Amino acid sequence: MRALISVYDKTGIVEFAKELVELGWEIISTGGTYKTIEDAGIEVMDVEEVTGFPDMLDGRVKTLHPNVHGGILYRREDSSHQETVDAHGIKGIDMIVNTLYPFEETVKNPEASHAEIIEKIDIGGPSMIRAACKNYQDVIIVTEPKDYDAILAELKSGEVSLETRQQLAGKAFGLTAYYDAQIAAYFNQLNGVDFPEYLTKGYRFGEELRYGENPHQQAALYLESDPTYGFKQLHGKQISYNNMNDLKACIELVREFEVPAAVAVKHANPCGVAIGDTLAEAYQKAYDCDPESIFGGIIGLNRPVDKETAEKLSQIFLEIVAAPSFDEEALEILTKKKNIRLLEMDNLMEAERAPMMIRETVNGALVQNVDLELYEGDVELKTTREVSEQEKIDLDFAWKVVKHIASNAMVVAKDGMTYGLGHGEVKRVWALEKALERSEFDLNGAVVASDAFFFKDTIDTLAEYGIKAIIQPGGSVKDSEVIETANEKDISVLFTGMRHFKH
Repeated sequence: MRALISVYDKTGIVEFAKELVELGWEIISTGGTYKTIEDAGIEVMDVEEVTGFPDMLDGRVKTLHPNVHGGILYRREDSSHQETVDAHGIKGIDMIVNTLYPFEETVKNPEASHAEIIEKIDIGGPSMIRAACKNYQDVIIVTEPKDYDAILAELKSGEVSLETRQQLAGKAFGLTAYYDAQIAAYFNQLNGVDFPEYLTKGYRFGEELRYGENPHQQAALYLESDPTYGFKQLHGKQISYNNMNDLKACIELVREFEVPAAVAVKHANPCGVAIGDTLAEAYQKAYDCDPESIFGGIIGLNRPVDKETAEKLSQIFLEIVAAPSFDEEALEILTKKKNIRLLEMDNLMEAERAPMMIRETVNGALVQNVDLELYEGDVELKTTREVSEQEKIDLDFAWKVVKHIASNAMVVAKDGMTYGLGHGEVKRVWALEKALERSEFDLNGAVVASDAFFFKDTIDTLAEYGIKAIIQPGGSVKDSEVIETANEKDISVLFTGMRHFKH
């Protein structure tokens, strides 16, 4: 039996090769791997003895040869295949051990040049891996050091089972697909292609989750090649599927604010949003927005958590608190609560957001640019009533919040906090009515943001509650009627020119 070993990651390879030799295997190797094995005193054959050719083209060609690929691909039970390899003096290769060039890691290195990145595109490795996978019934494919012990255990018991070979082949094909996805992504970025003809995305397995949205659904977390956020769980039980979904909504909204801000999310929608002079003030205001819904919710904070904020956070049950960091006193307070999850996201505010988003749909996927903008040009006052400076501040705050609420969405706000939230309604005025009717605040002087244009009925409802200023995109054929009605009721209407639907 012969094994061809060619690995970039040499973790455990000497021990593995030694065990194979002791089991009677012949080892073939290449370049640096050959030297590593030979220096360890293990008998090994250079691949040049198999191919009859030296490494060439700066190592670009080492294993691309019929004596290698013929030895991998011929079907042992096929007599015509056996006759062919015999006629050409090709000997079988029964195991491929290969770890690929670190293309992904090289791309992440800001110091790496384009030429260096290109040279880390592995050609021979994926070719051998795919060949071994295709012929998995006869050839064992090993692509990760963590599999060495399991392979050896089966060999020592007799042979590697067909079931294991098939599992290894499936895993290896997943690896080469992931590897190629990273290369395609690099070239798409290089070429400025947002919507390539063939879209490939690569994710690595992160962890299995307790369950999905519901207990009867299985779920797992897969990670991007280059995660956007520095992410470290400091305390608490395993994060759930729903936690991760809510967390995304939470951090995307809290990033909108440059001043201290707190966002409370429940079921992927904000239930309280506020800004303040301090983080503790911002959190208290977010809590006051809806003291009931925040219970069991997720909190996103855009400043390091201090003692004062931690003391407030500790007063109720929260699923997650995510922040750039937690000081020692804050950790001492919060870690006394067994079930709270504390997530340190050190680059929460600085991380560059992914430019594209993907959502599965019927027969495929929807791909779009992420909604990163806030306004399109200058905000335009369309009515006669002037807007006060405080109203301008509150309108800007409300507009940032409404961008992150499920449509149809309406936000009532005052003094840097949400007074009422209406989201996910099929009729816009219903969203407004929900936001107004469920508010426990005095709404005089509050403002409203609408994620899309509205009609006269919205103005009529606003007037009933004493709302005097509203911000919306505009763009309806009924805009003139809305403006006329607003002027009659002495309400300010501002147009942004940009809609923010969130479905």
